[in-house]
Order: sequence, then C-alpha cells, then structure tokens
Amino acid sequence: MVHIDAKEMPYRALNEKIRALAAEGEYSVELDNVCGQKYIGGGLKGKMKIDVRGIPGNDLGIFMDGAEVVVHGNGQDGIGNTMNSGKVVVHGNAGDVIGYAMRGGKVFIKGDVGYRVGIHMKAYGDMVPTIVIGGTASDFLGEYMAGGVMVLLGLTQNSHPQPTGDYVGTGMHGGVIYVRGDIDDYYLGREVIKSEPDAKDIAIISRLVGEYCVTFGCDFDEIMRKPFIKLAPRSHRPYGNLYTS
Repeated sequence: MVHIDAKEMPYRALNEKIRALAAEGEYSVELDNVCGQKYIGGGLKGKMKIDVRGIPGNDLGIFMDGAEVVVHGNGQDGIGNTMNSGKVVVHGNAGDVIGYAMRGGKVFIKGDVGYRVGIHMKAYGDMVPTIVIGGTASDFLGEYMAGGVMVLLGLTQNSHPQPTGDYVGTGMHGGVIYVRGDIDDYYLGREVIKSEPDAKDIAIISRLVGEYCVTFGCDFDEIMRKPFIKLAPRSHRPYGNLYTS
C-alpha cells in the first residue's frame, strides 16, 4: 500500500499522483489528511482501492470505471457522478446529488444523504447502478430516475416522521426504490406508485442489506425485521403528452 499525505496538496496534484500510481500498476493507496480535494478517483479504471482519511471534496468517483474508494468519514456532493462501475463506501454522511446520472457500480452510505440523490440514474443491459443509504434522505430522492436500484434504510430516522423529504420520485420513469418502513403518499411524486415488494424484490433487498451489514458491521436480522415498501414509476413516459410526435 502506498501512503500519500494530502495535507494542503492541491486537488490536481493529488489526482495526478493517484493516476500515475494506477498507471504503474499500484492496487492500494491510502490518502491521509484529505480536506476538500475534489475529483478523487475520477475516471479511474481497473481495480485500484483508495482509502480516504478525512473529508474529500465534490465529485468523488466521477466517471469512475472499476476502482473502489472507501471514505473513513463524511462525503460531500456529487459522489458517483456519472460513474460506470466500481464501488464507493462512505462511513458517515454524504451531501447532495449522490449518483447523478450513475450508469453502473455501487455507492454505500452509512448515514444520511442530502437532496436529489439518484437523480437521472440509468441502467443498460447488465449495468444496474445501486445506491444503499443507511440513514435518511432529503427532498427529491430518485428525481427523474431512469434505472437502477436504491435502498433507503432510515436507520437514523429517530425523531423524523418520514425517512425522506418531499417529492420522492418526481419525474421517475425507470428503476426502483426500496424504503424500509413507509412513506405517506403526500411525500411521493405523482409519477410514483407504492406497492408491497414481491419475492424477487425481497431477494434483491436482502442481498443489498446483507452487503451493507458486512460493510458497516450492522445486524442484518434487526434491519430486516421491519418491512419495506417498493416505489416504481407509473409510466416509462410520464411526460409523453407534453410533446408532439
């Protein structure tokens, strides 16, 4: 493993160093004293693993294609932006627009997330992007979601009446969101239908919750004791009547 002290290192220099190590065949890098450097892991291909000690800046894992990034703390906005494959793990909370236009790979957040998580997620063939959130989410979860899977566990809900904010799934026309517990219909976008997961859904939920528990050291049985709901789009063309043919 290569250790890099990122204290006061400009983000460009840090990312150039990481890319150079990847080109040399290095498989494991630990970044210490990270403080706001953006684009970490951006565009990385292959199986490199990056452990981040500190708080990275925006767009962690942007365009990433196969690498793994583990943040031992909180993350900021844009994690997994347009990510193709690989995995991002955050052992804390994360910011807004997580998984924007994500096309593949996995993002696991131990705690809470901000606004517009999963916006424009999409899937194609075997590429099914996945986001698992242990805590709660703010407004517009799954906005314009076109594919992929999101799981929201609400483990940090506590005094919150709902595990999400308003407008869940607004404009959603693909993919699926599984929520542990329930969400009042008032909080859902008009494009979303709520139902009870079937056996196939439960298998997907169990697999992803199991991976979450292994990643963060949680009790699988305790989490699965509470039922889930399924949120899916009513239509694959929710705004089709707004356009001429």
